[in-house]
Amino acid sequence: MPDGLRRKLTTYGDQGFSLFLRKAFIKAMGYSDDALDRPIVGIANTYSDYNPCHGNVPQLIEAAKRGVMLSGALPMVFPTISIHESFASPTSMYLRNLMAMETEEMIRAQPMDSVVLIGGCDKTLPAQIMAAASGDTPAVFLPTGPMATGHHKGERLGACTDCRRFWGRYRAGEIDEAEINDVNNRLVSSVGTCTVMGTASTMANLTEVIGLCLPKAGSAPATGAERVRLAEETGRLAGRLAAEGGPTVRELLTPAVLKNAMVALQAMGGSTNAVVHLAAICGRLGLKLDADLLDDVGKRVPLLVDLQPSGQHYMAQFHQAGGVPALLKEVRAELDTSAPTIHGKTIGEMIDAVVDEPGQTIIRTMAAPLKPIGTLAVLKGNLAPRGAIIKQSAASKQLMQHRGRAVVFESVEDLANRLDSDELDVTPEDILVLRNAGPKGAPGMPEAGYMPIPRKLALQGLKDMVRLSDARMSGTAFGTVVLHIAPEAADGGPLAIVKTGDFIVLDVPARRIHLDIDAIEFDRRMAVLTVCAAPRRGYAKLYHDHVTQADEGADFDFMQDQGS
Repeated sequence: MPDGLRRKLTTYGDQGFSLFLRKAFIKAMGYSDDALDRPIVGIANTYSDYNPCHGNVPQLIEAAKRGVMLSGALPMVFPTISIHESFASPTSMYLRNLMAMETEEMIRAQPMDSVVLIGGCDKTLPAQIMAAASGDTPAVFLPTGPMATGHHKGERLGACTDCRRFWGRYRAGEIDEAEINDVNNRLVSSVGTCTVMGTASTMANLTEVIGLCLPKAGSAPATGAERVRLAEETGRLAGRLAAEGGPTVRELLTPAVLKNAMVALQAMGGSTNAVVHLAAICGRLGLKLDADLLDDVGKRVPLLVDLQPSGQHYMAQFHQAGGVPALLKEVRAELDTSAPTIHGKTIGEMIDAVVDEPGQTIIRTMAAPLKPIGTLAVLKGNLAPRGAIIKQSAASKQLMQHRGRAVVFESVEDLANRLDSDELDVTPEDILVLRNAGPKGAPGMPEAGYMPIPRKLALQGLKDMVRLSDARMSGTAFGTVVLHIAPEAADGGPLAIVKTGDFIVLDVPARRIHLDIDAIEFDRRMAVLTVCAAPRRGYAKLYHDHVTQADEGADFDFMQDQGS
């Protein structure tokens, strides 16, 4: 294939004219023939005034461009969609597939021999990996990095587990409006992604685990000089990839590498959202995420990383303790260490280069883990024929086996309208059920699965109760919450037949979630189910008609690799 500016010429029926016209227009930007005769590295610009997680992107772009030029290639910056978790309506997940499609098409449409993909906030890195996995252009990733922590009354704060903790205290009447406003000013003290092991940090770390970015690029702080130096080195690496023609993401992401990701996910206290994203990435490769393997890995690999929400600390401490390479050293026996990376070293060589940090306690050993269980467990039963997920490392031990009465909310709107009512019939032993909040039902599978404790119970001091839904929850959240129930209620899943007053059995050790009603009654209710109506136009119709269920990654069915 031709390279540089000759790559992917616009079709006019005359290739010579296509190149002539392309060069004529780009010279309006001041480029010389010498510059235009070099390999081209595209750099995706995901900066947006709506996205503080990407507030350092302009600085990272300049450093990446410097690295590209030091390699002898030509950098070309281009914009793509930018998604921020709290600024996307109805939810960022609704737009992840659109960002993946748009990013893939811009890489395909424009001449570039390799591409640097800069992303950070929850859905951006997954969307970019999905895009690169579907394409044939070598790609290297540059996470934006975690934000700095703030302080309040002598206590260190960081988005966003502390956001939920303090909001819970405010709802319970433990702090007043003046204090919650003060906390609001201190929670997010710099640009960058959430500084706990939420979805953004999880996906950045997993990008490093699967070999798609430089070592330590998953954890280096957003505001530090190290992040900028990593950006420069990423640009230099992209220049090398452009000259050498690979490898591509598809070539790197083998089943063995994806298993490595599962091992790290279980050990690091990672987000439940990572399961949906990994499933979507698998689909782009013509694979299916092996949920049974994920669960089996979690039975052997305990929680090792002491970060919120499963532990106490923040990403800066994880980075100082050695970050991903140090974590991989602890779980080496579970890894395929021969797995290659985009930077040329194998995972084993990356581990061999680890310099132990004396006295650090953030990354524990397999012999003395933070908790004896893995982060995530996969549940099945008559309520979740295709599975559900619970973040057991952030759940209450006394609720891991529980039988309770269902209190059903029909939608996110119904939840918002009734949850805090004094008339709500609910006790601490009940199980909150939210449905019609999955990929089709919401739409977009919002992070509504972390249902707040009903106000009347919060005022009594209750901190946790069993909750289950077909929605997601933020990776920064905590509690005994069953998520991603598949199929979802709006697509004919059994969650749709639960009635307030039914009893539900949660048994995490047995990996079971069960609606405790007579089998004949179960079948009778299922027989009269209806599914939600489709929207009539636009992206909403496309999304509804083609989005898959959570166990398949909530990607579009037509974007998955169907093989030959």
